[in-house]
Amino acid sequence: MAQYTRVSGSVGLITLQNPPVNALSAAVRLGIGEAVQRALGDQEVQSVVICGQNGLFCGGADIREFGKEMTGPPLVPMIHAIEAATKPVVAAIEGSALGGGLELALGCHYRISHCKARLGLPEVTLGLLPAAGGTQRLPRLIGVPAALNLITTGHHVTAAEALQLGIVDQVTEHNAVDVAVKFALSVTGKPLHDRRVSSLECPAAPDLDSLFEEAMLKVRVACVQAVRAAATLPYARGMEREKALMATLFGSGQARALQYFFFAQRAVGRWSTPGGARWDTSQPRPVRTAAVIGLGTMGRGITVALAQAGLSVVAVETQAKQLTEARKAVAGMLKRAAVRRGTTPEPGSITYSDQLQAAARADLVIEAVFEDMEVKETLFRQLSAVCRPDALLCTNTSSLDVDHLASQTRHPHLVLGMHFFAPAQAMKLLEVVYGARSSPTAVATAMQLGKTMGKVSVAVGNCRGFAGNRMLKRYLEQAFFLLEEGATPEGVDRALEEFGFAMGVFRMSDLSGLDVGWRVRKAEGLAQSGLTGPSARVRQGRRYSPLGDLLCEHQRFGQKSGRGWYQYEPDPWLHRFLEEYRARHGLLPRRIDQQEVLERCLFVLINEGFQILEDRIVAGPEDIDAIYVLGYGWPRHRGGPMFYAHMVGLERVAQRLEHYHQAHPEVPYLQPCGLLRRLVASGSPPIHRWRRAIAGPHSQL
Repeated sequence: MAQYTRVSGSVGLITLQNPPVNALSAAVRLGIGEAVQRALGDQEVQSVVICGQNGLFCGGADIREFGKEMTGPPLVPMIHAIEAATKPVVAAIEGSALGGGLELALGCHYRISHCKARLGLPEVTLGLLPAAGGTQRLPRLIGVPAALNLITTGHHVTAAEALQLGIVDQVTEHNAVDVAVKFALSVTGKPLHDRRVSSLECPAAPDLDSLFEEAMLKVRVACVQAVRAAATLPYARGMEREKALMATLFGSGQARALQYFFFAQRAVGRWSTPGGARWDTSQPRPVRTAAVIGLGTMGRGITVALAQAGLSVVAVETQAKQLTEARKAVAGMLKRAAVRRGTTPEPGSITYSDQLQAAARADLVIEAVFEDMEVKETLFRQLSAVCRPDALLCTNTSSLDVDHLASQTRHPHLVLGMHFFAPAQAMKLLEVVYGARSSPTAVATAMQLGKTMGKVSVAVGNCRGFAGNRMLKRYLEQAFFLLEEGATPEGVDRALEEFGFAMGVFRMSDLSGLDVGWRVRKAEGLAQSGLTGPSARVRQGRRYSPLGDLLCEHQRFGQKSGRGWYQYEPDPWLHRFLEEYRARHGLLPRRIDQQEVLERCLFVLINEGFQILEDRIVAGPEDIDAIYVLGYGWPRHRGGPMFYAHMVGLERVAQRLEHYHQAHPEVPYLQPCGLLRRLVASGSPPIHRWRRAIAGPHSQL
């Protein structure tokens, strides 16, 4: 809804009211239209100000209405009516003006912004385009190059940037509504023709055709076509083009995937602990001081993330040289982040120590020491003795048993995993791993802390590799098997990158370092040198590929050593190595096409996702999709592995898995898991109904 009042005698004030972001729902659109008519018909009113309640202008369209039958008045005619008004209309922007909110502001004659407001057109992140005149008005107001950049990236700009671009007319440090009311009084009676953005011509720009062609190569084609219409067509025809393009996009697979993922991030982690207690209805404990133990790469990133969230951080590193290097590295990271935000780093939020005792008063402790169970066991016993009895003790392990670590402490209900992803200060994902005895309060506290740090937190049950790395293991194994059977690293990577991954599996491995996985496989007893014959390709009763181990034995660790799966100097070694390996093991190479690469790598990952759902490691498919998009580079426009399975069709996924299992019976996890089979047998229900098919207790707890 929208509230209408008269202020300062002659200013009609229209306030959008739809918490939390004053989204443009049907009721709000109706309220704005009625309030505008009332203001324009009120002879005492000489000018109008539009604002939002609670210090926030408007977050845009109500996404909950997407995919439903349109109700209420449409947005475009309402904005046209505002722009055509004979009384000046001023937008008072506080908090944010995003999407339809910014398009509403562009329909006003003037725009006043608070200095801390942010403005943008993020529709592209949902696979759409600004369809309430944004692609037509913004280029006319600020020029095609700047408008094209904002529309095709979805980036937000600060109020200062908006002023420099020409989006807003004034920026204030004071109450934007009060300033807008005074401004509205000052422009009463002034001509409005030049203030109607739709009547403006697009500012001339050199070589527009080249600009559009370059943008088409990089980003969203429909957005580019809509902005091209603004630059080449009259406003009315440009609006028709914008509407037609939006209609094409709305039902596209990409838009469906992006909109699904938008909601998935808000649904993740809703879960109950063993015994039925829900963490998401438990009250989290306040965390004011956090300690980080171990200041290697991950520990430094976690320290920065905590400090940027406003916590007091105690950073502990027992090695003197490492401590000195960490101080310098953390300070540099904070400084660079502050420069990007246009602020100054706050000194004094981090204290450093080489003594574990420094963590004694922390509310929560996160260890980020070497990934070795014996090392972590010792540390948890020490922390249990040193820290407060009510302190939460968290491990950043990527795969080790959280229950076992909890058993080393006096208070196992306060132990859980906080699995960050590198770089920890930047990556959005946090897996919060609860064990058999983790309390709902402990889980709620860790989840809330993740949110405070700006992370998407997903509650995950305790098992080897948790959710993300457990699925990744199957994905990597299939990539290795494909090499054994005749594929090349570049062929596998090309298929995955064309699918949408920023990096294929082998390029990613070279970047992170092949020796990292080698150490893990040696700890698991998998990487064994000197084996020959059939035993060389079998471990623990299953097919195993030693290719990654053999490369490491040849000192090929990836980019850090100048060579890995790829050559970083002239080096024909790898292809010769693969040929000799296949000949030695009697493997006849064959042609492997892109479809097989994708199905073998992605469908096995999806199958493991269904097994994780069946094991009740996570609550629903949204959790897995959030983990894989935010933590593992799954292309956002494909929604996540589970949504992709839904789009491809569960029956096809199951059929292809069964096909590959028959071809490779020595790989048992290629066989469709029980949950996937049940879903197919029940008619492959839509993804939001999969939870109903997940039956049974928390089998892993």
